[in-house]
Amino acid sequence: MKSVFWRVCSIGALGLFIGGWAVTATAGEWANPDLLVNPESVKDNINKADWVVVDCRDLKDYAKGHIPGAISLGNRCKKALRDATSRAFRDISKYEKLLGKVGISNDTHVVFYHGDIKTLTDATVGFWIMEYLGHDNKVHVLNGGLDAWRKAGNRLDSTPVIKSPAEFKANVVASRYASTDEILDIATGKVTTTQLVDSRTAGEFAGKDMRALRGGHVPNVTMNVSHITTVVKKEDKATGKMVTTGYLEPDIAIEAFSKLDKNVRTIAYCQTGTRSTLAYLHFRLLGFKDPANWDESWRVWGSQLAYPVENEQWYNFGKVNKQIKALEKKVKALEKSAAK
Repeated sequence: MKSVFWRVCSIGALGLFIGGWAVTATAGEWANPDLLVNPESVKDNINKADWVVVDCRDLKDYAKGHIPGAISLGNRCKKALRDATSRAFRDISKYEKLLGKVGISNDTHVVFYHGDIKTLTDATVGFWIMEYLGHDNKVHVLNGGLDAWRKAGNRLDSTPVIKSPAEFKANVVASRYASTDEILDIATGKVTTTQLVDSRTAGEFAGKDMRALRGGHVPNVTMNVSHITTVVKKEDKATGKMVTTGYLEPDIAIEAFSKLDKNVRTIAYCQTGTRSTLAYLHFRLLGFKDPANWDESWRVWGSQLAYPVENEQWYNFGKVNKQIKALEKKVKALEKSAAK
């Protein structure tokens, strides 16, 4: 009898769990764990012909020391894989040429890694771009990045790595790219079935921190989840304060995105479509069925007056001009003092 009672209770609890939180079938686990790799996996595979590990940091940092066998794209990944306006290349052939040149083919497993929290989103930009290009089941992110590699007892190397050229042909998955027109349909209520997640800070969302002509957020946003709150935090022994790290854990992501339904289309955005690629990776890890990144994001939306804005705030040019003039006076005063 006890056995039957336990099974009934277990089934009931599972049903309540699935009904309340549909992102993953098992608490504390990723739905797609293979999207992340650990140092041991990198070490075991990096010298294989069908594996390429990409250091997403600046070239000067790569030159100082990188994972042995890793390549650099010549710049931070968020810059190397996008144009000067921080948007994905419209000409897909640019990706085919770049990726082929560094030795990435359609059969290559590609691992992106970061140096710290500042370059974590460089790695996730690389992840999103490769998935947008249709490189399914062969693109990964090293969880913890360079920090995880070093803490596993592995060394670094300063010798540049150049792979033999390969051929890469894109098979674009258009649904992984959210256009501004699609966001406009959400903002104006024409589309009501898509979830829209703002990955910026609470200050940006409220319009207090303005990084475009206008501050605020897109109408009909489902939720605001700052990307910085979705990573592991640890205590800084020197200050006693909690600091963010470049590690991802399922429990944190599950809690952060608990209000979302994994079975409907879900789009993330931020200022330039950079931080929101971390949300995109989380959606993929959690098993969301139709995730996307809004590439143009707030920098375009907030600067175009035709687009509606919730909690709209305007950039105060007069205040900024006064601050600039006051700063100029201080600089001149310091120059005169230094000349004496």
